[in-house]
Amino acid sequence: RSGTSTMQIGSTNTSTINIGVSGDTVNIPSGVTIANAGTATGFGGSSDVLFAATMTANQTMSHEVTAKVAFNDEIYDVGTCYDHSTNYRFTVPSGKGGYYHIGYSFVIENAANSRQYINWIRPYKNGSDFHLGSGSYGGQVQFYQNNTDNPTRNIHGIKDFIISLSAGDYIEIYAQSATNNSSSSSGRADYSMFWGYKLVT
Repeated sequence: RSGTSTMQIGSTNTSTINIGVSGDTVNIPSGVTIANAGTATGFGGSSDVLFAATMTANQTMSHEVTAKVAFNDEIYDVGTCYDHSTNYRFTVPSGKGGYYHIGYSFVIENAANSRQYINWIRPYKNGSDFHLGSGSYGGQVQFYQNNTDNPTRNIHGIKDFIISLSAGDYIEIYAQSATNNSSSSSGRADYSMFWGYKLVT
């Protein structure tokens, strides 16, 4: 067909239009603009793995004991990938390996007149610690409260990162309170969260 008018393929009584068959290649040359005003399906990827969890109660951190943070209150769980009842872990579903954005925050609080140290807050992959750098999520942090301090002062560790994961890999969050604390630390439920999702690449 020649000219500049619009060529219509199909009509109002056509239900399906097929272009080519299995094994064919349909080429769209450089410079061509594809304008879609309908519903496009089957293009690109979808972020069909997503989770977010928090805590239903404050978590006591015993001195010099490495403890998993019990993110037991599930907010989102797209893809049935987060265990909020037993292991408090994110597991990559079958067939969903790829790059993931993972994040966590953890708030340590204590009462007045006590000294608090948090050795570290870190993610574990498949049961083993892997380091992401220094700071309140990687190195020791302390604060001290006396009668003139604000009794609601917190240590806030927050971190997010991108990691390549395979199906079956799992991520958990661990923390350790230091032995020289004046009293046990308490992880604040209302400010702590664990989240992640699969990146579309």
